[in-house]
Amino acid sequence: MTTIRTLSGDADLRAVWPLVSQLRPEFDEDRFVAQMHRQIAQGCRATVAFDEDGAPRAFACWRVMEMLAVGLHVYVDDLIVDQTVRSRGYGKAMLDWLKAEAKRLGCARLQLDSGTQRQDAHAFYLRERLRIEAFHFGVQLD
Repeated sequence: MTTIRTLSGDADLRAVWPLVSQLRPEFDEDRFVAQMHRQIAQGCRATVAFDEDGAPRAFACWRVMEMLAVGLHVYVDDLIVDQTVRSRGYGKAMLDWLKAEAKRLGCARLQLDSGTQRQDAHAFYLRERLRIEAFHFGVQLD
């Protein structure tokens, strides 16, 4: 059985750091916790799916946004599934929860970006009926 809940405190965020570090190795634990506190203050939510033993198995950082192009929607900054338990339903449980929460909050859509190198994640998203709808462009500002 998977339990999903939203976190906000230091201890909870530190407990999920080993999971988050699988996708964000450029961070260290302290930097992750500090940044998550800033993002939470700006409306981001840190949500975790736990297995039956209480181990964190999936993490999502997400927010509600409104844009001219898509209206009110949930944007998922990060969706991370523990690489040691992939294909066991934790990612699907988290994505299904995010979709339901988006609907509950009155959103018409769920959106996310995924790095071009993450082919396994893309296959998962396509199986879960997400579609490639745009290209994301960015530039480093010096």
